[in-house]
Amino acid sequence: MSKKISKLGYAALGVTMALGLVGQASYAQVAPYPTQRPISIVIGYPAGGSVDLNGRLLAEALGEKLGQNVVVENLGGAGGTIGAQKVVKEKADGYTLLVGSVNEIIIAGLINPNVKYDGVTDLRPVGFIGSQPMLLAASKHSNIASTDDYLKMVASGKSAEYNFGSSGVGTALHLGGEMINTNTGGKVEHVPYKGVAPLVTDMISGQLQLGMFVLSSGMPQVIADKIVPIGVTSSKRSPMASTIPALSENPGFKDIDINIWFGLFAPKDIPEPIVKQLQTALDEILQDAKFQEKYKATGGVVMSEQPDLNSFLPGEREKFKKMVDIAGIGVN
Repeated sequence: MSKKISKLGYAALGVTMALGLVGQASYAQVAPYPTQRPISIVIGYPAGGSVDLNGRLLAEALGEKLGQNVVVENLGGAGGTIGAQKVVKEKADGYTLLVGSVNEIIIAGLINPNVKYDGVTDLRPVGFIGSQPMLLAASKHSNIASTDDYLKMVASGKSAEYNFGSSGVGTALHLGGEMINTNTGGKVEHVPYKGVAPLVTDMISGQLQLGMFVLSSGMPQVIADKIVPIGVTSSKRSPMASTIPALSENPGFKDIDINIWFGLFAPKDIPEPIVKQLQTALDEILQDAKFQEKYKATGGVVMSEQPDLNSFLPGEREKFKKMVDIAGIGVN
């Protein structure tokens, strides 16, 4: 009889040990965020662009702040929408995030019927990193060297004989140029380019009179004395280019106030506690003086004060929808 009891005791001990191991495994599966594995930040553009610069700066700082490896995954194509679509479909556990810009979050869905996600409702904004204005610049052959010169060109009735280049149809740069047309009453024709280099080449030769640039990509051309800066599209001068006026300083451009912004996004169903943890980390990063200096070198300014996340994106969509409709490139 004692042998039977002994066997039963060993069996019970085995079950207890097995349950203990299961419990440990379960605990491992629900280890607190973000200790389970590295975090991936998806960037919908190749390395080297403004969104990539934002993503890499944030990845480094976020890794230090959270005590976890944060890796950057460049998934370029279709104006950033391939990367955004990937994050929309990912598990909402905080381990796959997106650093995105106004192009793929707002504009793409307004102009491209093939975009199958809604940047406002299918992604959860964690917070905004920073922004930078666009730069309106002129060729040295254009006889335009100031906002007054530009307005004189429009007043002459010959603006349709001029053209402006941007990085492509439907980009924020294209829409910024159309906004200037609307604001000034001009009819300057848009010419899309596939990059800054060919755009600048045509401005140097005089084939292209005007160009719209992200400030960080336009400033090297200004410093090299290849193009003439006319003004930035933000309501105030940029700290990175304080000698270049804001277009709105001239009453003829008074309604020009548009920036390219960059933000951190997650799949829409991410748990709120994880969002709060990421928001706290992001806020601490943006308040850090060393990060601000690094960010300033990219041509941007950190958003140390976050806009209202419930109203900012819908407001941006409304603003850009008007611009898209003016340009005649919206989805019907």
